[in-house]
Order: sequence, then C-alpha cells, then structure tokens
Amino acid sequence: MIKHTRLLRVMTLRLSIIVLSAQASAQETAQSQYSLDGIVDSWLASPHATYSSESFTHWNEDGAVPGTCAVCHSSRGAVDYLGGDMSTTGIIDHPVPIGTAVDCATCHTSAATALSTVPFPSGASIPDLGSSAMCTVCHQGRASTLTVERATAGLEDDVVSGGLTFINIHYAASAAALFGTQVQGGFEYPDKDYRGRFTHVPDLSGCVDCHQPHTLEVELESCTSCHQGVESFTDIRMSRIDFDGDGDTSEGISDPISALHDRLGQAIQLYATDVIGTALVYDRGSYPYFFVDGDMDGAASADEAVFPNRYQSWTPRLLRAAYNYQVMAKGPAIYTHNPHYALQLLYDSLENLSAEVDLDMSGLRRP
Repeated sequence: MIKHTRLLRVMTLRLSIIVLSAQASAQETAQSQYSLDGIVDSWLASPHATYSSESFTHWNEDGAVPGTCAVCHSSRGAVDYLGGDMSTTGIIDHPVPIGTAVDCATCHTSAATALSTVPFPSGASIPDLGSSAMCTVCHQGRASTLTVERATAGLEDDVVSGGLTFINIHYAASAAALFGTQVQGGFEYPDKDYRGRFTHVPDLSGCVDCHQPHTLEVELESCTSCHQGVESFTDIRMSRIDFDGDGDTSEGISDPISALHDRLGQAIQLYATDVIGTALVYDRGSYPYFFVDGDMDGAASADEAVFPNRYQSWTPRLLRAAYNYQVMAKGPAIYTHNPHYALQLLYDSLENLSAEVDLDMSGLRRP
C-alpha cells in the first residue's frame, strides 16, 4: 500500500510538471522529461517530502491540520494562504485535510510565483524577495521581540508571574535570522543596536542561491572559491574579533556562537536556582523544552522532560533570555544566516542576566 501511494504521488507530480510544460517544443519537452526524474527524485529525498515526519503527521489523530499550522505544514494550507488576503501572518481561518507535505503545489502556483512581499510576526513586511518569498513565508518563526514585550509588559523583571509561559520562536526561522533587526526575530533588549540583513555577495543573497530548491542541500563548493581551505561550513569566519574570549580568532564563527550559547544555558540555570529558587533544565527534543530539574543534576531525565513537569516559574528576565536561547537552539545554521546578530542576542542576554547573578563577562566582545 505504501509503495502504491508513493508511486501515485510520483506520477501525480510528473503529470503536473508535464502539464505546465505542454506548450514547449518537442525538443524542449524531451529535455524537460529527461530532467524530470532528477527533480522528482531530489524532492522525494528532501525533508519537504517526508510525509511520515512529525512535521506532517502531528495532526493525524485529529483528522485535520488547524489553520495556525496548515500554512507551512500542508500544501493545501499554503495554497489557501497565498490565495487569501494574508492579513494574519502565517495563519488561515480554517483547518485543512491531513496527508500532504510541501509539494509542487506549494511553490509552483501563479500566486507563489507572484509573491514578493512577506509579513513577519513583528509586523514588519519585507518587499522584493523574488524567488525567496515562498521560503520566507514558512521560515520566519512565529514570534518576535514584540511577542515577548507584550507578554511581559507591566511586570517586574525578577518577580515570578503565573501568567507567563515559555514563548517559542518555532523552528528553522532562517529568514528571521537573515533579516536581523529589520524583523526582530530575536528578543532585542532596549537601547541596543542590532544588525539588520546579513549581506553577502550578490550571487549568494537569496535562498535558492545557496540551497538547491528541491533537495534543499547546500554545496560547500559554492563557498570555497572565496573561503579557501575550509572543510565544512562551520569553518567559515569573516571576522578576526575574539568574541568568546578564548584567544582563538581562526576558528569558524560557529564556535564562538556555540560557546556563548552554552554559557547562556548555564546562566539561565544559575538564575533559575539562585533568583527564583526552582531549578530548571532544558531538553531540545521535548516540548515545551524547559522543565523543572527535580533532582538538580543539570540534565533532563526522561521523567523530567514531560509536559506536566514544564517549567512554570517564569520572570520576565528569565523568559527573555530563554527565548533567545531557543532562537539559537532551533536555528542551528544561524552562524551562516546572520552570525553577528546571533552574537549580539547572546551577549545581551548574558549581560542582562549578569545584573542578578554572578557571570564572568570579561573577555567577551559584542559585535
């Protein structure tokens, strides 16, 4: 049955592309048919086509994907969103049937092709996105500085509020990282300046300039003509400032980002224990990620990383730092999309926590 379903999907995809190319000459049609196998195979091997993944099966027991999720977790939802007024960022006003992934219909419609301007959760809209527009719809996250500010407005920084819950930016928010302070995907502390869009060379400025549009993979060779001698994307660095104070400015920029991210995680735990009095632990794979550390061993056991044990003793200061911690955790390629914006968010989160707990900020440099 699974094989028959897969075959039917492949045949449907091929038929859709052939219909779109029906006006081509015989030679062009033959060439298109030749390349079609590669296109379909590439897509089938990508995360966008993994029908069995949690991204597309989470709602199977419910029988429908809610409109708050369907825009990015079903092709039907994406089509309906682009065909509507897009008045609410990333949301449609109705559920859609289960059983679809990110397929041809998501990106190869007239509405998707014409899309140029995309709204973000912060209220900002980015124009002239071209071929990156459809990618941006789903890879922008679901929260921003504004979301956190609204949740914490009028509350004292270090007083636990029963009305606060963890705010999750969501996952793979690459576009939010790329545009930096233009869309405020991270929590930006008041009176601080933040980097805007991460500008790169003109030929590598859009999503599909770097990512193969069907496999989603990035070829290292596209970088090594300039970044010679690197063996992985994590080796790339364009700054000689020692951001994490380890004295090494030859390591890839991902290393100081990772180092500050680890330090922020430790600082969050220290604040939870010393200021709030309820120990906290993080588990990257379990929603809602922050849990009470009952045995205070600093690690999330299987018994602790469960929803009933979710951390509920939030203060505004802790929530802001935890939000930025999650921005990094769920955007593992942020070192590529906007490294200095990432370092600014991490530094400022540490600096803000250091007002209440003893943190060693010596040697750290803010971009």
